Amino acid sequence: MVAKNEAWYPGEAGVDGVVAPRTSNSAVSWGAVLAGATAAAALSLILLLLGAGLGLSAVSPWANDGASAAALGVAGIVWLAFTQLAASGLGGYLAGRLRVRWRDTDPNEVHFRDTAHGMLSWAVATLFTAAVLTASVGAIAGIGAKGAAVAAGTAATGAAAAGAVATAGDEPGAKGGASGTSARTALGSGDFGYYVDTLLRPSATASTTAPAPSAAPAGVNPATLRAWPDASMVHADEQSSATLNRLLVRAVRDGGTLSPEDTRAAGQLVAQRTGLSQAEAERRVTETLQRARTEAQALETRAREAADAARKTALTTALWMVVALLIGAFTASLLATVGGRQRDLIG
Repeated sequence: MVAKNEAWYPGEAGVDGVVAPRTSNSAVSWGAVLAGATAAAALSLILLLLGAGLGLSAVSPWANDGASAAALGVAGIVWLAFTQLAASGLGGYLAGRLRVRWRDTDPNEVHFRDTAHGMLSWAVATLFTAAVLTASVGAIAGIGAKGAAVAAGTAATGAAAAGAVATAGDEPGAKGGASGTSARTALGSGDFGYYVDTLLRPSATASTTAPAPSAAPAGVNPATLRAWPDASMVHADEQSSATLNRLLVRAVRDGGTLSPEDTRAAGQLVAQRTGLSQAEAERRVTETLQRARTEAQALETRAREAADAARKTALTTALWMVVALLIGAFTASLLATVGGRQRDLIG
């Protein structure tokens, strides 16, 4: 009697000399391959989730606490290699152990078929795991994007409400109070608001005590400082701050220099607001612009260094993933031959 899980071919003698009919047209036992691939994919997912949990338990948001980035990278590579060894080995062994028995077949051919079964099991499991992980990551990213959009909308609504409350709180006071609030809000939202604040700081020679309502602050240049208080100067705060911000943005974008006309115009604005002379105001503009340019270049350098480090990390990770996958393919093929030999030893 012919066993159901054995492959017989025309001309091969069966039990008691009876010629068995041909029961298989393919040298590939797809049932065994799919069984091994399913087991490998399931074990891969379990080990990957376990590795993610262990990795999250090793990190910490606090400084000098938890594992370093380098240690986590090495641990991740080692865990990925272990995952491939365990999952691919299991899938390959099952594919070899569950395949049909090839009677009267050359041992070299049997070895090749077992190797192919292990390779096919590894390939199917890898594709399935990659598809599941891609879908999972995409779903998580979509949920995160929706959450970020909701949070951004809530923050924008809260900021608008806070601005409305602040404006309402300024209405009962002097008219200049509302203008000062608007100026500070516009200034804080500018790209170079800090540098504009630096430009508009009062002169160091000015008195720190509050001046009399009808007198100008002590130690200022009466040729450039208007009468105090001046309603037109208060209402011009927002416009002059915005003008200085645009000049700084254009200067940094064009190489860190202003034309003589722009330097003179910026100096006039600074002189009117600080009490400096025109020459001192222009010198402050030049120095502040140079510092802004230097810090902008430093930020650009750090951004490029971070991008280069990310590129190198991604390259190293990709190469080690390839190595881990190749290890998995070799392990699956090797253990498939082991499982196939054990299958052939069973009568």
